[in-house]
Amino acid sequence: MLEAHVERWFSPRSANGLPMSLVLPSGKRIEPCTPARVEMRLRSPNAFRHLLNPTLSNLGSAYVEGLIDLEGTVDDIVKVAVDLSRDSGKEFEDVEPGMLGRVLRSRLHTRRRDKAAIEYHYDVSNAFYQLFLDERMVYSCAYFRQTSDSLEQAQQNKLDHILTKLRVAPGDTFLDVGAGWGALIIRAAQRGARAVGVTLSEQQHAWATEQIGRLGLADRCSMRLQDYRDIAAHEQYDRIASVGMFEHVGHRNLGSYFNKLQGLLAPGGTMLMHGITATLPGRKQVGRGGGDFIDRYVFPDGELPHLGFVLESMANARLEVVDVESLRRHYALTLSEWAKRLDARAVVARQLAGEKRFRIWRVYLAGCAYGFAHNWMNIYQILACKPGHGTHPFALTRDWMY
Repeated sequence: MLEAHVERWFSPRSANGLPMSLVLPSGKRIEPCTPARVEMRLRSPNAFRHLLNPTLSNLGSAYVEGLIDLEGTVDDIVKVAVDLSRDSGKEFEDVEPGMLGRVLRSRLHTRRRDKAAIEYHYDVSNAFYQLFLDERMVYSCAYFRQTSDSLEQAQQNKLDHILTKLRVAPGDTFLDVGAGWGALIIRAAQRGARAVGVTLSEQQHAWATEQIGRLGLADRCSMRLQDYRDIAAHEQYDRIASVGMFEHVGHRNLGSYFNKLQGLLAPGGTMLMHGITATLPGRKQVGRGGGDFIDRYVFPDGELPHLGFVLESMANARLEVVDVESLRRHYALTLSEWAKRLDARAVVARQLAGEKRFRIWRVYLAGCAYGFAHNWMNIYQILACKPGHGTHPFALTRDWMY
């Protein structure tokens, strides 16, 4: 009876051009009206409830948990999932469903819980991330001067773009909050700055420390295993960057986050925030169940603020915003390249991280590439300064930036 119901459910979608064949638990194969680019094999009757309510979260969960298998290129798999999710009726998600939700969210971001969330995502293994990142292990949006740029070149572009925007010069003190595997602090030190990075990931800390020593930069570059909230208040930095960080802070903590960084920034200093934002106001998350999937399997406790909320929070922290640049299309290109690299090394990825983790990252990277390409979320570089001593750190025009 259930299989017959699924057949009836599938029939109009097939007639509308869904390029997916369906294999039922009994082994019966249902072919689409158009040539199939994706095969979905239901491995258990438990998969039916996920398929009949096809949010991206339900489909992704069924795939990750092994209730369904999917064959095809990862791009085609994502496109089919998006087509199916149009029937879910869950176009957008509000991450604050009510007062209880707001209270619970505000309690998520303790030091212990934040560290656990970061360890879950980043401490898979350095070898796993090496499968799809560039040689510097830059795990954030690259900057493509042309679409033909290699990932390695685009990530080099991004590091230099950030440091140029900040006007990092020899002798400057530079802080990177949420420093990943240390590529930005290493690049800043190579340009003559005295650079410090902080991370909560032990594997990132170990990697970065080894690279700093190997490159002979230990006299002016260091990585700390430290929560940004624990950086001593007396420390002062001429330049501060934070890449891919404010998404992990939480809406209710964004003000204290910027107040902390403002206190660490020297008068006349410059700051750059680089982070993912929700497309719509009202603190909406990724639609069609995509936000649910990411929160459950990829970034526990992550929240995407809208750009307007970020700017308001920075202004309240007495930071003067001087430039905002969207890198949305750049991130679509970056994620697409990561997804292709991971798929090309699928056998090794499964050995390093296990089948479940491989499946999570496979659909996460490709799904986010689709989401950025179609403006489901955005990513911005926000440049600001802390005026002081009657001077302004930036020129009158933006010529120096490019």
